[in-house]
Amino acid sequence: MGRVVFSHFLANSSPRLATSLCYGGFQIRRWKRPSSNPQHRLLSARNGSGFRCCCSASLLQPAGPETSPSSVKKRIVSGVQPTGSIHLGNYLGAIRNWILLQNTYDTFFFIVDLHAITLPYDAQQLSKATRDTAALYLACGVDTSKASVFVQSHVRAHAELMWLLSSVTPVGWLNRMIQFKEKSRKAGDENVGVGLLTYPVLMASDILLYQSDFVPVGEDQKQHLELTRELAERVNHLFGGRKWKKLGGRGGSVFKVPEPLIPPVGARVMSLTDGLSKMSKSAPSDQSRINLLDPKDVIANKIKRCKTDSFPGMEFDNPERPECNNLLSIYQLISGKTKEEVAEECRDMNWGTFKSLLADALIDHLQPIQVSTSKYDAFSIGSLRGNHF
Repeated sequence: MGRVVFSHFLANSSPRLATSLCYGGFQIRRWKRPSSNPQHRLLSARNGSGFRCCCSASLLQPAGPETSPSSVKKRIVSGVQPTGSIHLGNYLGAIRNWILLQNTYDTFFFIVDLHAITLPYDAQQLSKATRDTAALYLACGVDTSKASVFVQSHVRAHAELMWLLSSVTPVGWLNRMIQFKEKSRKAGDENVGVGLLTYPVLMASDILLYQSDFVPVGEDQKQHLELTRELAERVNHLFGGRKWKKLGGRGGSVFKVPEPLIPPVGARVMSLTDGLSKMSKSAPSDQSRINLLDPKDVIANKIKRCKTDSFPGMEFDNPERPECNNLLSIYQLISGKTKEEVAEECRDMNWGTFKSLLADALIDHLQPIQVSTSKYDAFSIGSLRGNHF
C-alpha cells in the first residue's frame, strides 16, 4: 500500500503536497513590529478556513545537487513545543543558537503544536501558549527578515507527509525509541495514545518536508534524528532514482538526508534538582527549571535552593559532581566567558558566593528578553489581521 501511495505522490515532477501548500498561492505580508525596524516579513499562505501559515521558502523542490553552492545557503529546521513555559534549557539548548544560525543559514523556526497534543492538553491554553511562544521567539532575537517563523499546524503538509511516511515506517523502528518507552511508562500503557508512538514520524516529516541540510538537536533528540535519516534513506531507496524517473519525475533522491548540528556546550541543560536529568517542562517541580519569564526574586530563590554537593571549590567535568558541572556550564553560557575563564574565576568560590554570582548573571541576561516579550504581548501577535498565529 505504501508503494502505491508514494508512487502517486511522485507521479508528477513536483510532489503532490503542492496541492495543499499552494492553496491561494503564497503572499508576502509584513509585520509591523513594536520597534523602529519594520523590515520583518513573513510569507503567508491562506487556506480555505481563513488562517494564514507563515513560511517563506518553497517546499516543492525535491532533493538534488546545488547548481551554485557558493550562493545557496544550507537549510536548517528547528522547533519548540508550546507546552508549559519556555525554560533556560530551551533557550540555551536551542533558541539562542538560532540567533547565530539565522545569519548564515536558510532557517525555519516553528512552533510544533501538533507534537504538543500527544499528551493530554487544554485547547485554549495551547492556543495561548502558541502565541506566547511566538512572542518569546521574537523577544529572544529571532529575526523574521532572516528566518521563516510559523506554526506547524498551519502547514497541513506536515500531517500529510507524516501519513505517507507512516506507510513505510516499520513498527519495530518506533518501538525502540527511548523517549516513547520512558513517557509510556510514566503515563501507563493503557493511557498512551498512538500519537506518542508515531511522534518521531511527525518529527521526520517536519524535517524532510523542507529538504533540511542540518537539524540542531540536543543529545536526547539524536535518536529521533537518526530515525529521520533512516526514513529518508528508505524512501530514497524505495521510490527514488530510476523508479521515480519512470513515473515521470526527474529521478535522484526524493529527500535530503539531514545531518545533526549539536552545539559543543548547552546542548543539554540539566535540572536544578538533579544534575543527571534534563531540564524539562514536564518535570513536576517548577523548582527544577528556570523559566525565561520567571521574576527576579523567583530566579534568585531557585538558584539559592538548587541542589549542590559537599565538595570544596567549583570544577568542571567531575563525574561525581554533575550539579556543579551543570551550574558552571550555565554560568559560562550566560556570561559569554570561556570554560577556562569560568574555571579560573570560580575555582575557589564556595556555593553561597557562586550561587549569588549565577543568580545575578541570569537576572541580568533574561531581563531584556522579559521586557521585549511584554512589548510583544501588548502588541498582541494573535490579534493581527489575518491571525498569523
